Amino acid sequence: MVYEVLSGALMLACFVAGLFFYKFWKKSHDRLFMFFSFAFFLLSLERLVLGYIGTNNEPSPFIYLIRLGAFLLIIFAIYNKNKQRR
Repeated sequence: MVYEVLSGALMLACFVAGLFFYKFWKKSHDRLFMFFSFAFFLLSLERLVLGYIGTNNEPSPFIYLIRLGAFLLIIFAIYNKNKQRR
């Protein structure tokens, strides 16, 4: 029960962070904010999927692929932002 509540809270926090980055992207049109927004929406989706499949299946490769995609988006966003400065 506690795990599901914490997982839901993390999902909501990731979703809200995604909304904030989306708002910043709409104002500035900076691609860094767009990529961060997508990454946090992916992390929110990962928590939602984890809630549906249960805690017994967490080591599922599908869950780790969603997390990997989100972290790769963040790394690419930082790399892309630093590459544009040069």
